[in-house]
Amino acid sequence: MSATGAIPAPPVKEKFDAAGRRVLLVCVAGGFTTLIDQSVLNTSIPALRESLHAQPAHLQWIVAGYSLAFGLALIPGGRLGDVRGRKWFFVGGLALFTVVSLLSATATEPWLLVASRLLQGAGAGLVNSQMIGTLQDVFQGQLRARALGMYAVTGGLAFALGPPVGGAVLAAVGPEHGWRLTFLLNVPFGLATVLLAARHLPRPRPSSRHADLDLVGLLLVAALTLVLMLPFVQPPGWAGGLGFAAAAVVLLGALAGWQRRYARAGRHPLIHPALTRSAPYALGTAVAMAQFGSSLAAGLVLTMFLQDGLGLSPLGAALVALPSAVAMGFASAFSWRVVQRFGRRTVTAGMTGSALVMLAGGLLALRAPAGTLPWLLALLQLLGGASIGLMGAPNQAFVLRHAPAEAAGVSGAILQMAQRIAAAVGVSALSGVYLRATGGGGRHREAYAWASGVCAALAALAVLASVLAGRATARAEAAAAAGAPGAPAPGPVREGTPASG
Repeated sequence: MSATGAIPAPPVKEKFDAAGRRVLLVCVAGGFTTLIDQSVLNTSIPALRESLHAQPAHLQWIVAGYSLAFGLALIPGGRLGDVRGRKWFFVGGLALFTVVSLLSATATEPWLLVASRLLQGAGAGLVNSQMIGTLQDVFQGQLRARALGMYAVTGGLAFALGPPVGGAVLAAVGPEHGWRLTFLLNVPFGLATVLLAARHLPRPRPSSRHADLDLVGLLLVAALTLVLMLPFVQPPGWAGGLGFAAAAVVLLGALAGWQRRYARAGRHPLIHPALTRSAPYALGTAVAMAQFGSSLAAGLVLTMFLQDGLGLSPLGAALVALPSAVAMGFASAFSWRVVQRFGRRTVTAGMTGSALVMLAGGLLALRAPAGTLPWLLALLQLLGGASIGLMGAPNQAFVLRHAPAEAAGVSGAILQMAQRIAAAVGVSALSGVYLRATGGGGRHREAYAWASGVCAALAALAVLASVLAGRATARAEAAAAAGAPGAPAPGPVREGTPASG
């Protein structure tokens, strides 16, 4: 691995064997099925609101409650997979997600849909917490980098394709039944993936070296996740917000103290010490958080602006967003070649492009004529999708190369939980910014400009974190090359993951 942190493109001659392809197919299918759910629903919110006569508080829970439950399930699920084996947690989580999707589709009251969304999120979190660990268990070296990259690309494409899929469904069957059908689409794909997982995922291989679950650590992490995300799912006001912030500080201190005490007792804490000591892991996770939160919030605000502000149909709004998915897929396909040449700077450049696209969208909303604005926004979606496709999978690989093998599930779960927290914060905060700026139903252009500016600022923070992560990686590699005491070699290099040579 070079000082620039380059992860070279895998050579063409190295291919997945038949068993590996089946495992990869199961993980990609499970990830796509559970991750597209959120972005499809964004397009259906206006129809759902009218059909169920849902209040704003209900809508807040329907949209953000999924992310809340998803985040709560990730680290416990990852740890259980590390200790007890991953296969049946994957199958059980996906079965729960699929069954509850049917309940969501038949909901007749807002509170019932809220409850089913919480259960869906828990099932999806349990599934996704097993995927990164499974890919790290099954694959080694360059194949592992490719597999993790495909999983990251799948997540990005799921979020980008959701609005076009939702818009097409609503256009085909109408709003009254269309939003229900978007939930029913999960059922056949979920059932097929459950059967494939039961057949093709490797048998559970419980850890004999790290069999302690650290139940106190799990409870503290769950409580911390809850107090971090809940204020953005159900805004508590200033006084309540300060209370949640104080509780988060107390819980974070309690978790850190408990993890040190647990390690001193000779046991294996929930959060591996290598993760807490790794600046590249922490900064790369911050990049993923800011990118995920800003992108998901920007997509939701764009959908609201196109339908409420410009009067487009759900299908019309979906077509504006479609170029993002197309560009993301193409950019992801050759991102490793770019990384091979430019290293971690690829992540920084992609994030910079995303920030500029969001800023440009807000400026166009203020100045462009209404007739041409959808076309200009579609062009920006093309550029934004290419930017995210260029950096998404490489950033995940850079982050996870610092995770030890025995914490593969937890390291991936922490990364995903951080993204889910960012999603809950971004969706709640940015939708609130947009709705408040409309001034009770007008001024949609100004509202979209404000929200886009906030998204661009979040993306700019990701650019800064990426620059710092590159410097931290270079320092860590230099220390490891010099044999500095206590300087761990990057995890995947130790296990044959891509390195420069």
